[in-house]
Amino acid sequence: MAYSQPGAPLGASGLIHVNARHSTRYTVVGNHLAQHRELSLLAIGLAVHLQSLPTGAPVGIKALAAWFPESEMRIARAMRELEAHGYLKRFNERLPNGRLAPRTISYNRPGLTRPPIRRRPRTRTRATSLRPGRSLRHLPRRRSRPERRAEPVTRRVTPASPPPPPAPLTEAHRPAADVLARLRLHEPRLLLAERDIHRLAPAVATWLERGAHPDAVLRTLAASLPDDLVHPAGLLAHRLTALLPPPLPARPPAPDPLQNCDACDRAFRSAQPGRCRDCRPHERRAA
Repeated sequence: MAYSQPGAPLGASGLIHVNARHSTRYTVVGNHLAQHRELSLLAIGLAVHLQSLPTGAPVGIKALAAWFPESEMRIARAMRELEAHGYLKRFNERLPNGRLAPRTISYNRPGLTRPPIRRRPRTRTRATSLRPGRSLRHLPRRRSRPERRAEPVTRRVTPASPPPPPAPLTEAHRPAADVLARLRLHEPRLLLAERDIHRLAPAVATWLERGAHPDAVLRTLAASLPDDLVHPAGLLAHRLTALLPPPLPARPPAPDPLQNCDACDRAFRSAQPGRCRDCRPHERRAA
């Protein structure tokens, strides 16, 4: 049941909490993470998401970018922040067959070196009462039962489903897709996958609808690329949104064509032929 905490007087500004007690599907997060002064909001949210996932869940940059609206470049930057502050560790582990497998360790508190050891609760010994005049050797011996070892709990991780194939392009988006495909001719580092071209084509189509020339779009998207460019599709998605040109202003109406006056043969502008402005009063007086 939700309840509010009247911690602030009426009329005062500030935060007011309306909390509910969780009994299932919740994650405990320390304030050292939630109120971190040096981490970005994206890094804090990513750390909370990683701590809520089960062991074995796919947490690669591409898997996270497919789940969240942020680009791969922003997610990679947030993961580097968490690594720098001790909340995340990434490395490659060599398997028995010789292959390297990427590993990611999430720490809910920086400084931990290994998972905490779960200790078993102590078993209480059952007290035996002795009757008067009876010694311990007269008591029946109990057979010691073999101690059962707790079997390790294995969690079944559902493998991530493969991404669906890209949707076919419409005729309206084909010119935009051609612009994105020609980017690698201007800059080899802007080689895009077909899936990324289909995803970015609607944004390029908006540029073309607003009067931007295809060559101007190419120059804008390929200008001043960073040296450590890893995910070109994320950079292009940011530039297509941040550098979107405004729509062209409406064109003024075309002037009326020139007409020759039927009375004085002088030229004047009018949508219909007839007499000029000076000859119209004489026409009305004659009538």
